[in-house]
Parts: sequence; C-alpha cells; structure tokens
Amino acid sequence: MKLEITGLTQRFGATTVLDQLVLATGDIQALVLVGPSGGGKSTLLRILAGLDVPVAGSVAFDGTILPRNEEALRLYRRSVGTVFQAYNLFPHLSALDNLLLPLVHVHGLSRQAAIDRVREPLERFHLSPHAHKRPAELSGGQKQRIAILRALVVQPRRIFLDEPTSALDPEMTAEVLEMIGELKALGTQFVLVTHEMGFARRAADDVAFIGEGRVLAHGTAGFMFDHCPEPRVRGFFDRIVA
Repeated sequence: MKLEITGLTQRFGATTVLDQLVLATGDIQALVLVGPSGGGKSTLLRILAGLDVPVAGSVAFDGTILPRNEEALRLYRRSVGTVFQAYNLFPHLSALDNLLLPLVHVHGLSRQAAIDRVREPLERFHLSPHAHKRPAELSGGQKQRIAILRALVVQPRRIFLDEPTSALDPEMTAEVLEMIGELKALGTQFVLVTHEMGFARRAADDVAFIGEGRVLAHGTAGFMFDHCPEPRVRGFFDRIVA
C-alpha cells in the first residue's frame, strides 16, 4: 500500500486533535503508528479506516482518495477490516457466529459458504477448539484473536488495528502479537497503533511518530529506533524502550 496524507485536520469542539498532518510512504505492507497518548494516533487510524471524516485535508491509498460522503465511505469500510482494543464481539453469539455475522449480513454469503471460508483460518490460528464458546468463556487473548480473525475473513484490502493488546496481560499480548506477525507473513497489509515497541521494530516497514496532532518523524523501523535525530522521538524511545 502507498499512503499519502495531506493537510489532515480533525477537531472535536474547540480541541484540535490533528493539525494539518502530512505523511507519505512508499509501497509498504505494514505501517506502525507510535507516540504519546493523546497525540492523535487513534484519531488518525479512525480516519484511515473510514470511520471518521476529517474537517480538512485528504487521505489517499494507492492513489485513490478516501471519499467523504457516507454512502461511499460505507462501501470503503466493507473493503477493509478494523480491530479495536475492546474486541467488540457480540456477547450472546459464539465465536463462530461472530465470525459469520459480517460475512452473511454484510457481504451476502450463505451461512454454509461463510462456514467454509472461516474453517481454514480457525485451524491456522489454533482457534477451532474455541469456535463454539461465547466471548465470556474466552480469555482476553482469545477474544482479541477472534476479533482479528473476523476482520481477516472478509478478505480486506488491509486491516487497521488500534492498540489491540492494551487491555491484555503479557502472555495474552504475546498471543495476539504472534498472530499479527503471522498476518504479515501471509502478506496482509495493515496499519497498527501500538505501544509495544519491540514488536513495532520487528513488524513495521515504516514507523510514523505521531505527537501534538502531527507526524514528528517518519521512516523505516531501523532509522526511527536507532538513528532518528528528532529530540522528542529520542526522548520517548529512551523512556519506554528497554
């Protein structure tokens, strides 16, 4: 994916969350957004995923500008997957039915065709034994992996993940990060917001440091973690990277 953002601005009331943000990447598979809390990462991700409309500026993936009207955005959202930190699974449905729901009711597959599509991914990611459990019967890591799989089985152009491990303990975090790593090995394009700097270094093609509503630095993972001269970026990494 090739991403180009120009003059992106977002406000909520009197608060400016994104301030004429600019970012351009080459043709990459994985973009990781890092930076301090409140810097604008999640707001940027929501715009990239077509969930929010900015007050100004433009976003283009592979030369195609994201639409601004709701009907076109609805079609765009059907072509991508989004994963949130809170799982967003339906508590009254089994893990399997949570996977089938968007395939049947949004993408128009028959129930049997949907089952056929999810069977292999469930096996690949070792989730088949949990397919008939409801979310309350799953661990946090299992719930998040089902949420990621739900985004994957619609065969999206790319997946957007907003801090998918923030509510998990270290063991469950490792489960989810391993799954995201497998997605990259499979060729899945994704944009990830995370505070897991070790994983960001391993998984990212590009890293963008978001702070004060702007991109304060951007480059390859090696450049950003080892050579970025921006003092605010260096100070952030020095505080949080072991």
